[in-house]
Amino acid sequence: MISTLVAIRNLVDMRVHFIAIGGAVMHNLAIALHKKGFTVTGSDDEIAEPSKSRLEKLGLLPEKLGWDTSKIHKELDAVILGMHARLDNLELVRAQELGLKIYSYPEYIYEQTKDKIRIVIGGSHGKTTITAMILHVLKNCGKDFDYLIGAQVEGFDTMVKLTDSATIAVLEGDEYLASPIDRRPKFLLYKPDIALLSGIAWDHINVFPTFESYVEQFKKFIGCIEQSGSLIYCEADDEVNKIVKTARKDVRLYPYAIPKHKIENGNTYLIPDQNFKPQTSNIKLLVYGEHNLMNINGARLVCKQVGISDEDFYSAISTFKGAAKRLELIVKNEHFAFYKDFAHSPSKVKATIEAVKKQFPERKLIACLELHTFSSLNEDFLKEYAGSMDSADEAIVYFNPHTIEHKKLKPISEYQVKMAFKTISGSQVLPLTDSKTEKRGNGERNFLVFTDSKMINDYLLSQNWEDQNLLMMSSGTFDGMDFKKMGEEMVSSLRA
Repeated sequence: MISTLVAIRNLVDMRVHFIAIGGAVMHNLAIALHKKGFTVTGSDDEIAEPSKSRLEKLGLLPEKLGWDTSKIHKELDAVILGMHARLDNLELVRAQELGLKIYSYPEYIYEQTKDKIRIVIGGSHGKTTITAMILHVLKNCGKDFDYLIGAQVEGFDTMVKLTDSATIAVLEGDEYLASPIDRRPKFLLYKPDIALLSGIAWDHINVFPTFESYVEQFKKFIGCIEQSGSLIYCEADDEVNKIVKTARKDVRLYPYAIPKHKIENGNTYLIPDQNFKPQTSNIKLLVYGEHNLMNINGARLVCKQVGISDEDFYSAISTFKGAAKRLELIVKNEHFAFYKDFAHSPSKVKATIEAVKKQFPERKLIACLELHTFSSLNEDFLKEYAGSMDSADEAIVYFNPHTIEHKKLKPISEYQVKMAFKTISGSQVLPLTDSKTEKRGNGERNFLVFTDSKMINDYLLSQNWEDQNLLMMSSGTFDGMDFKKMGEEMVSSLRA
């Protein structure tokens, strides 16, 4: 009896230390384990908001910044290593010397969910939104579930939840590397029972230098599906269709595409299939765009796998507002709307611009993109952006030369960026001019390149936003630009 009680106490009183606790997912995982009853410690050399305040509120914020080898000791049950840490990190070296078990965060997520039904959402684009849709529906339908998602979602306090009670775990599967000492893509560590693959478009050129090496990771992802598992995939994506053929015969395949829908007065409506029971009217959505419509169809098939009826799914999805930074509305009135989006890769930029333009065809669209990632600032990768902003009436591209220096990349020029985004007409490249305006088809558009974010701010505030929309796209922040303040000034100018 005594030994049993000791075993139970040890199971609860797990001691876990985080190296680089300030990361977006890392600090959320630390909070999730703290709530589960674990003893959690951590270190980092920089911790920004909101990580800092959230860790401090729960007593998990390190007393001082920097690395402290005294925190690494034999009593630790696990060390969780963040991607921000370097191979020569003092705490990592000490943990290796002591022979402690060192996990990447996806490895540890698997350890915590290996006895559950694991749903893993993968793909170059849409995975955060699809995961958020599934979480929203499951919560509205009263399901108990664990989860990991890469963005804040309305109605959820944290980006990670781990419990002993839930039998389902919904995990966003990122294809980037797991940790400095584990060079496998994160999504290969989750071993899904139910997998979803949304699409494939080359990204992370610093890790996958060729398109073929990038696609190979998704083939491996399909190969990681558990015996007799399910693969839900977007049949509208050519690359996905190719690699789905490599799936084992025991894996059940469920394709999805764009559902029937219509757009009226800036609103998108789903049109249920005639076989849908009970019959219902068209379903008004709070999100829009063909990618979001496909995302909804994929999420519906996932939810069906865990017992959610189409009727309950449609009822819940009608109240879904989207994940943070995914076509997130900053401000609007009857003549103007301002959105921000996480789009940064060529395919995401193209799809996001097209979605906004199609939703508001009567309004002019000014689209601004910040080149912020390693891939987007790489001169060899830049050509992948050709034509990606063509649907915008006016396109603006921003990059900060200091960011390029920080990432230790070769400098790029404004002219190189202009040439990369050039408009393709058949097989001919339409020539760039010395003026701000470039000929484009039968009309004209402005294509501007800035290297000073204040100049973008001033330029945008000088515009007349009557019957115009603004879309700001970046995985960064345009150097801390205050979108809310900017939007309020734009709306005020329309009232004046």
